[in-house]
Amino acid sequence: MRVLIVNTSERTGGAAVAANRLMKALNNNGVKAKMLVRDKETDALTVVGLPKSAMLHWHFLWERFVIFCQLHFSRKHLFEIDIANSGSDITKLREFQEADVIHLHWINQGMLSLNGIHKILRSGKPVVWTMHDIWPATAICHLTLGCRNFASHCANCKYLPGGGSRHDLASRIWQKKQQMQANGNIYYVACSQWLESEAKSSALLKGQKIVNIPNPIDTHTYKKGNKLEARQRLGLPLDKKLILFASQRVTNANKGMSYLVDACHQLDNLIKDQCEVIILGGHAEEVVEQLPMKSHPLGYVNDEQRVVDVYNAADVFVLPSLSENLPNTIMEAMACGVPCVAFRVGGIPEEINHKKNGYVATYRDAADLARGIAWVLQEADYESLSSQAVHKVAQCYSQQSVALKYLDVYQQAMAFKHYGL
Repeated sequence: MRVLIVNTSERTGGAAVAANRLMKALNNNGVKAKMLVRDKETDALTVVGLPKSAMLHWHFLWERFVIFCQLHFSRKHLFEIDIANSGSDITKLREFQEADVIHLHWINQGMLSLNGIHKILRSGKPVVWTMHDIWPATAICHLTLGCRNFASHCANCKYLPGGGSRHDLASRIWQKKQQMQANGNIYYVACSQWLESEAKSSALLKGQKIVNIPNPIDTHTYKKGNKLEARQRLGLPLDKKLILFASQRVTNANKGMSYLVDACHQLDNLIKDQCEVIILGGHAEEVVEQLPMKSHPLGYVNDEQRVVDVYNAADVFVLPSLSENLPNTIMEAMACGVPCVAFRVGGIPEEINHKKNGYVATYRDAADLARGIAWVLQEADYESLSSQAVHKVAQCYSQQSVALKYLDVYQQAMAFKHYGL
């Protein structure tokens, strides 16, 4: 079986990381998988970049320009919504024609257009689409943040000036998505039980097949190591409790750094004297002065082994996100035996079993976040938390278990196309 995984980026962003890991998991379990990306970043033979063309950047710019106009020339929400009005036609590529299954992942910001996806469906090839956020089930947004319009029909969108209208951009894109799917079936895969439930409540996906399969992780790479040695390699203190925060862009408000800052201020003075903070991600240096204890801004790190060292150097990983699907970072930290503290939102409670391998704090409650950090560092049986975290990842997110689940979906999708079910 040949599977073509389609994603905008090869390595940048959570969806790219997950798609890359899935490709490796499939190849390690008897499936011939390749990735097709717009932004190729390595010389990996299993990853193919779109043919170089000035149109690649034009697709991105044209979509942003149209959205910018719809936002009345405001940059607010400019990168929080996508309309897929422009993108590449991949159906003529050799990799597409050779594939038995086309597996879409995060295809926004000029990778594929709605018309392009419609053309893929018309090709007759089975299509599987892994949802890394809610966008495939809504009109234009990746984060609904409490809005339930997608349960009936997206319109009056809060991301648009004045709260939109009945016939706003969201309503028009909703109709285009309906038309796109009218004559083609897609097998949707949600990465968490929470997202599966959200997708099934979408009127846009009514009647579509939707299943839940988590992202895989390579437990041969992400594994528990010697904490002191990891700290020595990174130049971190050997005698402090280290709190780790990681995000692609630390200043992204949705990742909740402000709540971690607040929680650190609420820790009692004894704990604060014992702790320091590691900040992993872009713009890390911009938040250093907000924290009440010494911090170590490591910036954005591409080297995977260095990232593993950062996890192993930490005593607790904290991710106070306001919206999440199934965060790779929590999975990575747990694989390295690091207990995690995060808010009860999205798929996070599926990863963290409260007070068994980490702590699930009340949503948007910095005081409870502080209690969770203190509990992990001072009160809990730390070795038990650590071993339970490793066990959870091995049991639920290993390459083999995830690959076998996807293989079943591919076979169902191919049978559906073959028999016209």
